[in-house]
Amino acid sequence: MFKDTVHSLLEDALGERPDLFLIDFDVNAANHIKVIVDGDNGVLVEDCMFLSRAIEHNLDREAQDFSLEVMSAGASSPLVNKRQYKRHINRTLKVKTTSDKLEGVLTEASEDTILLEWKAREPKPVGKGKVTVKKQANVAYEDIVEAKVMIKF
Repeated sequence: MFKDTVHSLLEDALGERPDLFLIDFDVNAANHIKVIVDGDNGVLVEDCMFLSRAIEHNLDREAQDFSLEVMSAGASSPLVNKRQYKRHINRTLKVKTTSDKLEGVLTEASEDTILLEWKAREPKPVGKGKVTVKKQANVAYEDIVEAKVMIKF
């Protein structure tokens, strides 16, 4: 019941902010509420404060004791929502699929698939040595086990 109330408040707040979307939501047995969000343009501290207030100000601490944690998806967190892929176009992703591991630049993110591009060294068709070739992989979202943005410094 408490979890449903909190989820309803969260959905109402996200309805006011269509640029934000839910990544994870949990309420444990000790009423610790954990909300992880992401946004089409990233997430600011003010966005987390907005969601926190929307939940906390509509719950009665006298009736229910709880703790609340609202945060953005971390830079090293796996991508779990299709909307996250669109935001990371032109960044390098490490993608683990059901059959392969790929690392490349995300160049497209459609409704059903993503397109990764990378360069690889392969033996020359004729003669000795290697040549650099450009490779591509079209990966369906349902085949992705895990995808992470590779952070470069």
